[in-house]
Amino acid sequence: MMFSDAFMAIADPNRRYLLEELRRGPKTVNELAAGLPVSRPAVSQHLKVLLDAGLVNAKPEGTRRVYTVSSAGFLKLNIWLDQFWDAEQLG
Repeated sequence: MMFSDAFMAIADPNRRYLLEELRRGPKTVNELAAGLPVSRPAVSQHLKVLLDAGLVNAKPEGTRRVYTVSSAGFLKLNIWLDQFWDAEQLG
């Protein structure tokens, strides 16, 4: 299920940091790794989890990949979460 994958993906503080950085604009693995105390391969693994959960997109540019936040992935997650806010307001 996409939502459980998304929640598992954002459960990790390093992945939340990556999402916050990508929210500011597209970045490469090297640019993202500069802000984290983990190796570049570890950042790539975190990005793969976010990619598999549908929360980020990757676009090849020459020999590197540029990552961005996936608006569609977050929209699906937001729509799913919104049903609980609506239920709370009604109840």
